[in-house]
Amino acid sequence: MSHSSTNILLVEDDEIDAESMRRALKKLNIENPLTHARDGLEALDFLRGKEGCKHVVSPYLILLDINMPKMNGIEFLEELRSDDVHKSAVVFVLTTSDAECDKIEAYKYNIAGYLLKSKAGKGFTDVVGMLEQYWRFVELPVRADKARIAV
Repeated sequence: MSHSSTNILLVEDDEIDAESMRRALKKLNIENPLTHARDGLEALDFLRGKEGCKHVVSPYLILLDINMPKMNGIEFLEELRSDDVHKSAVVFVLTTSDAECDKIEAYKYNIAGYLLKSKAGKGFTDVVGMLEQYWRFVELPVRADKARIAV
């Protein structure tokens, strides 16, 4: 599968950081579809295709902030991992929180990595570059829920 067919769901309440991510993708010529959710509740609506929301289809990768209104990143992870359709989603936490308790809690929900915005490179270009490398080697299933064999 081509990495360019992988959708990116950015769950980020800071509009400046969201715009920085868009610019980094453009700068590195990565044309993956990007959907921006402003909190965990909106992100779940996008994943579940709630009426009136753009449906983020598989395969997708989630970039998740921790500190957000309505539903924070940890609450989102808890809900995501309890959802049979979306529980196997690849999630990278991208946050300002360097708190050990946030790292420990996030890893309890099987995240792929915990990235600090302060170390993400100018305008998130290092993070986007890391994602590009990730896609070169990792194959994501088109639909994890459809890949199961019926008995």
